[in-house]
Amino acid sequence: HDLVIEVGAWNATLQIAPEPEQTVLELTADARSLRVLSGSGGVQSLGEDDKAGIARTIDEQVLKGSGIAFRSTDVRPGGSGRLQVAGDLELAGRVNSVAFDLSVTDDGRVSGTAIVKQTAWGIKPYTAMLGALKVADEVEVSVDAELRSVG
Repeated sequence: HDLVIEVGAWNATLQIAPEPEQTVLELTADARSLRVLSGSGGVQSLGEDDKAGIARTIDEQVLKGSGIAFRSTDVRPGGSGRLQVAGDLELAGRVNSVAFDLSVTDDGRVSGTAIVKQTAWGIKPYTAMLGALKVADEVEVSVDAELRSVG
């Protein structure tokens, strides 16, 4: 299955500075708020009980209730409304570097995708249903949000 999982409780701050190297992006997410929206490509479709069980297992056995946090170490303009972001991602109690691009539109939409290799954080990729459901080691994490000005 290809799973689409939504993080229900998260917060991000993007502080854009006059000098790009002083720009900071921070994000925190509550791993307990994960919810499986859909699963496609499997031998059998996922029912609501399956989806809830997957979310519960990810929280209890994979992430073990730990938080998810990201803090940028480098943010640079990438041209055409893009930012090139690098930083530290804390996941399952370990911290590793990740890099990704963000697109920022004139109307305040921010979107981007990062690839997270679970084993780099000591996470064994999730399997269930006697191996019929497997999550690949490399997971695509996408964000689509709207900027709000504070202050």
